[in-house]
Amino acid sequence: MTDTTPARRSGGEVARPGRDAKPPRRSVLPAPGQGFGLTFAQMFKKVTTEEYPFEPKVTKPRYHGRHVLNRHPDGLEKCVGCELCAWACPADAIYVEGGDNTEDERYSPGERYGRVYQINYLRCIFCGLCIEACPTRSLTMSNDFELADDNRRDLIYTKEQLMAPLLPGMEAPPHPMRLGDDEKDYYVRTPNPANPAEPVVGEKV
Repeated sequence: MTDTTPARRSGGEVARPGRDAKPPRRSVLPAPGQGFGLTFAQMFKKVTTEEYPFEPKVTKPRYHGRHVLNRHPDGLEKCVGCELCAWACPADAIYVEGGDNTEDERYSPGERYGRVYQINYLRCIFCGLCIEACPTRSLTMSNDFELADDNRRDLIYTKEQLMAPLLPGMEAPPHPMRLGDDEKDYYVRTPNPANPAEPVVGEKV
């Protein structure tokens, strides 16, 4: 068993490591010489120069930049106006007003859609809690970081500014729901034939 008793001096005084430690070695050069020596050493190190804004800065793939409201393959909006992103935002930067879909005027596959959607980038701290709270994977964050402006009103982004652009094959809503084959399993899940006991999404277990 190792002895953890602190060492004692000849007079019975307990030796203190902090007081008995040797003082650090001091440089023989005066303070100005030490400072210039540090500067001189930096002259031989590789210099990292970014040519921004002439060359765009490459961000990491999971960089938290400007938000994007995504669409389904047929062009309908993924946002269902549930307001969970607004509730999850710690900076109170998101404002959402939901609206009801009808068969004649449908903007999303659900019963509701985001009629009004605003993000105040004067408050947003880019924490990503809003995208984690989104149940339909509608809200994501892009790599766009150029959000500076000289007008406070222009930093409140509206739904039209946040919506993802229409890709080839997409139709601007409102229109009837025409989901592609790659999106059907997202809403309706049939039982697995290999494992019939596996519960179906939405089924109480």
